[in-house]
Amino acid sequence: MKQGNIGGQAVIEGVMLRSPQRQAVAVRTANGEIVTNASPLVPLARRWPVLGFPLIRGVVALYESLSGAVSSLAMSANLTDPQEQISPAQFAFVAVVSLALGIGLFFLLPVVLVNPLARWLGGSSLLLNLLESIVRILLFISYLLLVGLSRDIRRTFEYHGAEHKVISCWEQDKPLTAEAAAACSRLHPRCGTSFLLLVVILSILLFSLFSPPTLWVKLALRLALLPVLAGIAYEIIKWTAKSPSFIAKALLAPGLALQKLTTREPDASQLEVALAALAGVIDPGEE
Repeated sequence: MKQGNIGGQAVIEGVMLRSPQRQAVAVRTANGEIVTNASPLVPLARRWPVLGFPLIRGVVALYESLSGAVSSLAMSANLTDPQEQISPAQFAFVAVVSLALGIGLFFLLPVVLVNPLARWLGGSSLLLNLLESIVRILLFISYLLLVGLSRDIRRTFEYHGAEHKVISCWEQDKPLTAEAAAACSRLHPRCGTSFLLLVVILSILLFSLFSPPTLWVKLALRLALLPVLAGIAYEIIKWTAKSPSFIAKALLAPGLALQKLTTREPDASQLEVALAALAGVIDPGEE
């Protein structure tokens, strides 16, 4: 199996894939044509090597992924609907608002909901944080089930599945065809869904070490510790994706199960789009 260094995400009627060297967005337009836009990347760690150190690189990778997501979403929106052009700045604003709402809903709201129970739990910070995490997971799953009712979101989940399948196809040295990709799993160990779930699980232990009684201080600490959680989760995801050990498989299992909500089986036309994005990313010497 090839070294896993390609990731990506679903975009509007398409797929974005990125390696350390290149990013490519492939979109199927209204007339049925697949349009691909590929561009070189210069990782921040190449300019400042300190950003490639363990734990730090996870936060940097998250920033680079979010930056790539904003630009690729803006590009896909403009390609699928040329009548209404959206600038990257407008999408960046939407992304910042969405990120803030996501942090508020999935990380801060559970604290507010569970904190009044502190006096009934005998001051056990571990139990309190366990309840917070249960609330986070329930909110996250409920959100996924709710948005999954939308036809547009379901199509996005199908492209998400196509993204995973073509990456797996490439990593397993299979022919880069829609037929070969269709036989691959739509679940992938390095998926952002698994990353988010791992962040929630790790928060049970980390937040228990920093659990002041004052609600506002607790909320501030939750925000301050998010980069730490992201860095630790990134290192664990990298390890579990490569390790054949039982521990790695056990850590992967919950995230893979959750991906069944965030991915759908793609059709051949969607796999063709994902393969076009892959073709724009891979080094010809690696094919």
